[in-house]
Amino acid sequence: MLVSDLDTPALVCDLDVLDKNLAEMAAHCRSLDIPFRAHVKSHKIPEIAHRQIASGAIGIVCQKLGEAEVMVAAGLKDILIPYNIVGPIKLERLTRLVRRATMTLALDSEDTARGISEQARRDGVKVRVIIELDTGSHRCGVQSPVAARDLARQIAKLPGLDFQGVMTYPSRLEAKPFLDETVSLLKADGHSVAVVSGGGTGHEAASKEIGCTETRSGSYAWEGLTRIQSSADLSAERCPVRVVCTVVSTQAPGRIIVDGGMKTFASYPPRPYGYCVEHPEIQFVGMSVEHGHVDVSKSSYKFRVGERLTFIPLHQGMCVNLHDELVGYRGERVEVIWPIAARGKVK
Repeated sequence: MLVSDLDTPALVCDLDVLDKNLAEMAAHCRSLDIPFRAHVKSHKIPEIAHRQIASGAIGIVCQKLGEAEVMVAAGLKDILIPYNIVGPIKLERLTRLVRRATMTLALDSEDTARGISEQARRDGVKVRVIIELDTGSHRCGVQSPVAARDLARQIAKLPGLDFQGVMTYPSRLEAKPFLDETVSLLKADGHSVAVVSGGGTGHEAASKEIGCTETRSGSYAWEGLTRIQSSADLSAERCPVRVVCTVVSTQAPGRIIVDGGMKTFASYPPRPYGYCVEHPEIQFVGMSVEHGHVDVSKSSYKFRVGERLTFIPLHQGMCVNLHDELVGYRGERVEVIWPIAARGKVK
């Protein structure tokens, strides 16, 4: 099968570019002498997670339990969940995973720690935990080194918990004083700090400089070694994910309509949505639920109904999560069709 044989809209992946991105991140982290842990939320595909491990990742990161369940079922054995796991339904699922793989959980409160502890005690398991520090994400995380120390003291009193260390996101040089003081306070209290997990694609060097024992990177699979900030950063050389669309209308002057809209590219797409590989001079200017509105006024090419165009979405992770499968190809030939097994796993 060739890419041109696929029905549209089709989510496809240039495997040569993907392989290059995976290899470059592994080489980058080796040159920095820092282990890296591959985030899977951008692709949600176990086969790609296995490729990340094969390229040099020490383990993977899953944002939600549902992702972790899919990855453990696919044979992934070392998983960090940098997310507060709360509630009896999730905690029962968690302890089932702990029996099958090495699971590490991030948390930022005694309430979360106590819930994990009670479930671990009931189910006769021990759960590895780390404390999340808020060093600039303004999302989750304890707000001071003293708060981290106090939480570690509470964790030490709870059965079923194995305290491993701390994590931060994103890794920033400005976070070093916070991180250094936290680690110092924890060690002074007698805690072993085996894990200092940093994170963020493009922040690997900062993770090394601020003293992390590992760095978490994920979007590199789709974006390369630096984060994509706008459509100006999109290129066929760095971005393996594309959506093949068909032109379905050319009635309006200076505009065409393609058969991919919000349900194909993203539910709330950032502007201007993406980059056309064949005609970089054209761009999306709007999307309906199932229609893509493309401004072709700057192109001298005469577009025809039935033509196929290839677009690199601006947010590839959001786009991938909308599809059931990803078609991998080299040149023009289809090599593999991967189910996106963890798509929609938000619980």
